[in-house]
Amino acid sequence: MPEIPLVGPIPQIGYGTWTRTGDAARQCVLWALEAGYRHIDTAVGYGNEAEVGAALAEARVARSEVFVTTKVPPDHLGPGMVRPLVERSLDKLRTDQVDLLLVHWPSPKFGMEDYLAQLGEAFDQGLARFIGVSNFTASQIDRAIGLLAPRTITTNQVEIHPLMQNRAIVEHCRRCDIPLTAYSPLARGAVADVPEIVAIAKAHGATPGQIALAFLIAEGFVVIPTSSRRARIVENLGALDVKLSDAEIATMRGLDRGSRMVNPSWAPKWDG
Repeated sequence: MPEIPLVGPIPQIGYGTWTRTGDAARQCVLWALEAGYRHIDTAVGYGNEAEVGAALAEARVARSEVFVTTKVPPDHLGPGMVRPLVERSLDKLRTDQVDLLLVHWPSPKFGMEDYLAQLGEAFDQGLARFIGVSNFTASQIDRAIGLLAPRTITTNQVEIHPLMQNRAIVEHCRRCDIPLTAYSPLARGAVADVPEIVAIAKAHGATPGQIALAFLIAEGFVVIPTSSRRARIVENLGALDVKLSDAEIATMRGLDRGSRMVNPSWAPKWDG
């Protein structure tokens, strides 16, 4: 079983459950835990917290060994809404405390001062070991730092993959000493069709997906790939064994096309 490094308190590779629903979500989380993942990423908006909780209860892994992230959606950030929602999440996840609680998207409807105060209160009340944000821009990060102080923002979870390296927010968060979690790290499978990635993969006897993940890991990001296939779930974890050369990392850095794949109507105005 591979040893998984940490970025802050977060295991650097986790299993993402976005688009996994019903019993398939439970089974996939079980496969991930059996393979050696110790970080499971879910969200209220994914509609699968109960299935994730069932898998955590069923797995032959102590709850204390698994880092569980969930997220509060923007439509549940109104006054007095956060704590009741988090308590429901904890019930579904069958745990007294989530490891990381994120604001999933900055709300276009509710005031940040209020909903970040509620996030801070959830942390102060012990409902979450750590707190953070997702899809926050540089200016929103700056506001969040001030509003949550002296509490620490453990991560900003944003879209990052070889084809969209999101450098503006990455560089800003690094200046603020906030680690990044990369969602959609395989660009929804598009990395498999990039000739440069395919060539590096052949040189390592690896898959393009493993190369993409190894690159992001080398860059210091937490990565949360997903798959519905057991073999692919195991394969993604194998990225930890791939060590890229400086020249290969330079090649990967040169693949950035700004190809953003997640841009819903409620998204903020992105940096860069």
